[in-house]
Amino acid sequence: MSPQAVRPATPAAGPVAAATPVPVTAPVAVAAGTITAPAAPSPTATTGSTAANTATANTATASAATATTTASADSTTTITTTTVGATTAAVATTAATTAFTPVEPTRTAGAASGAAASGTTVRTGTARTALAPAAPTPAAAPPTAAAPHAPAVPDSEGQSGPTAALPGLPQALSTRARTLAGAVRRRCADLARIESPSGDAPRLDALAEELAAGFRATGATVQREPGPAGDHLVLQWEGRDESLPHLLVVGHHDTVWPAGILTDWPVTEQDGTLSGPGVVDMKGGLAILEGAFALLADLGQRPHRTVRLVVVSDEEVGSPDGRRLVERQLRDAAAVLGLEPPHPDGRLKTARRGSTRVRLTVTGREAHAGNDAADGVSAVDELVDQLVAVRGLTSLPGTELNAGRISGGSRANVVAGRAEAELGLRFSTTEAQRRTLDNLARLTALRPGARVRTEVLSSRPAWPERSANPLLRHVRSLAAVLGQQLDGAPAGGAGDTNLPGSRGLPTLDGFGAVGGGAHARHEHIRIDQLAPRIALLAALLAVPLPRLRDRSEG
Repeated sequence: MSPQAVRPATPAAGPVAAATPVPVTAPVAVAAGTITAPAAPSPTATTGSTAANTATANTATASAATATTTASADSTTTITTTTVGATTAAVATTAATTAFTPVEPTRTAGAASGAAASGTTVRTGTARTALAPAAPTPAAAPPTAAAPHAPAVPDSEGQSGPTAALPGLPQALSTRARTLAGAVRRRCADLARIESPSGDAPRLDALAEELAAGFRATGATVQREPGPAGDHLVLQWEGRDESLPHLLVVGHHDTVWPAGILTDWPVTEQDGTLSGPGVVDMKGGLAILEGAFALLADLGQRPHRTVRLVVVSDEEVGSPDGRRLVERQLRDAAAVLGLEPPHPDGRLKTARRGSTRVRLTVTGREAHAGNDAADGVSAVDELVDQLVAVRGLTSLPGTELNAGRISGGSRANVVAGRAEAELGLRFSTTEAQRRTLDNLARLTALRPGARVRTEVLSSRPAWPERSANPLLRHVRSLAAVLGQQLDGAPAGGAGDTNLPGSRGLPTLDGFGAVGGGAHARHEHIRIDQLAPRIALLAALLAVPLPRLRDRSEG
């Protein structure tokens, strides 16, 4: 199949495909909006779809929107809360994104920790292409109530069957996930078309607005947290049992790709993959989670417990500001899930190396390179020698160094007065991290008149692998009843899950889109793996968690 750029989705005039009836319940209208799956057909229903192309842009309108600013209970940071009523979707011919159409006007759910109950009017951003609402269905009986303490069937590992409390759920999730996979693929492609490089606050804020609208349509309350390099998001969904500790999900909406990258690397679908800047890291993961919540709403289900999602705008540079939001939501969390991509074979990530970004700055003395070279002190020469020394200092077992960026000097006939390098360090253990950073802090100039300064820009502790992993065992069991085979393994990269993992909280990462090529020009996701991931995340949200820690661990 020849490469073909993915076009913005257009509103469907009818159902994409008729869904097979499922044993849980027919879809019912829910208070929260959703990525609308086609309704289960009546005996006379037929399958079909048409597409309507539009050449002019409509405008988005929001109802029942108010503004409230409040201070966080555990921070002096001013918080702007954003919630909104039903939003009228709009269509644009450029950079359109796929909205998840509300079935009924969104109602305000319980606010997240530190969030206000009302919000601000949605700012104008990229127009969203609405999917067709589900075809009306006859009134259905209320969904089967979850029974958290229902008798469970032991699984292959001798544990209670994870979906025993919700009979019929696996088939329902798998069926609906397959129906929604196309919408989620389009959503991922459209999010990737909204460029969001780290540090570009206007672009990051535009994407944050689009994400907020999509998640709000699935029933979330949304809180925007201002950041120096772009707004972060804190979202919350009410659970069936509000007395339980919350489940925390962490993600990010910044990418490593510069603005303008889409000019020569458009989002493209080819041979069962979707390729483009940021599709796997991690716009695919954000789209999958949105689809999972929409799937539950479509089935008339809510998460078993409260779910909170933190989406930071600076993860790709170490979350120097976003870390505070992750830390705030770690309190009393039952478990933490990460939306980073899994290993290329689909395995989840059970541990991560620590990482630190260090800036090495050298100051010299400028002079004319021909007439007065002896009066100068070259900062560039000093930096080169320092980097050779650093290479030796970082040769400790479990330590890796990448000199990612170097700059210095002004022109060839001037002795350089300043130079700097940004280093990326990876550590297998906390001890290796401590020893290496101590060595770097003690660097001294090798030539008279030069000065050397070491600055830690961001740091994440190592998240070690643990022999007993009940959260992974639980997820494996869920995958098995969904007809999936799944396992986990440590990862070389670092992310926001390093923080809870290093503290011993039950943590798993890699729930994002299956694919490969993160931070590279061959970045892509596998389209055939979207439905299994949607179903898995929806099951994990809906099903009660087992005991994940000993009582002695709290």
